[in-house]
Amino acid sequence: MKAIVALVLLVLVVVIYGFQRTPPTPKSSPFSEQRAEADLRTIVGFGPRPAGSEALAKARNYIVAELSKAGLKPELDEFDARTPRGFRHMVNIRAVRPGGRPTTIAVTGHYDTKVFDRFSFTGANDGGSSAAWLLEFARATAGLKLQNTLEFVFFDGEEAVVEWTDDDSVYGSRHDVDRRYRDRKLNDLKALILVDMIGDKSLNIRKEAQSTSWLKNLIWDTARSMGYSKEFPDEQIEVSDDHVPYLRAAIPAADLIDFEYPCWHEACDTLDKVSANSLKIVGDVVYSSLPEIDRRVSQSASR
Repeated sequence: MKAIVALVLLVLVVVIYGFQRTPPTPKSSPFSEQRAEADLRTIVGFGPRPAGSEALAKARNYIVAELSKAGLKPELDEFDARTPRGFRHMVNIRAVRPGGRPTTIAVTGHYDTKVFDRFSFTGANDGGSSAAWLLEFARATAGLKLQNTLEFVFFDGEEAVVEWTDDDSVYGSRHDVDRRYRDRKLNDLKALILVDMIGDKSLNIRKEAQSTSWLKNLIWDTARSMGYSKEFPDEQIEVSDDHVPYLRAAIPAADLIDFEYPCWHEACDTLDKVSANSLKIVGDVVYSSLPEIDRRVSQSASR
């Protein structure tokens, strides 16, 4: 009887302790929300930044200068895209952290904004947050030792010039896939992470349905282990975005996008709607995911 009572008490203690435990303490990374916020303010300060505009050229010059300050050697990948309104000059920005292998993990986002005739669209979250986040993430990974090469790509021309179709959208990512194929380097790309609209104060990044299962599950498992289940729920959503051209080329890709954003493609997509803390959360999660992504890519490449 005493043994049974003792066992019951032990179970109660375990249950009570389990309910009283504090949530997991989020791990941190070198990603600085202060620097990311400063980058965001600067980029958005250039005004609406559609492909081919002077404002986007200013944003591009800023990004290139900051990448150079971080010890990277940014490259401009220029191309002329056929759009419903004629050819438009576009420019992707690329920077590389060489690893011990030529096989590559790419972290990407777009830096252009959509053009609207009826209002001025500065795209603080849609176009601004991904550009500022990717710039700071490139800085933050300076001390990260990976076996594979790490590449950062800022896409031009993600937004439709007129209306979203397969031919009028994601110009930069489609061009990047074509370039890698022409250069016979497409097979070197083993995983791609895309961020888009990740600055919402009420961050809610659902699993993108088309994204590669092992890659998105790894990122969501990392987020959960860091205490960010609320920001990275298990619900799914399907979004057409810059990751799709890579999926079509059989490249594993995952899209991190918060599509529950009331100011999407509206004049209210302004700086006051964006949280630097949300950028930091995504930065910490992706940074913490990279070592395991790197391990799996290396393991796969060795087979």
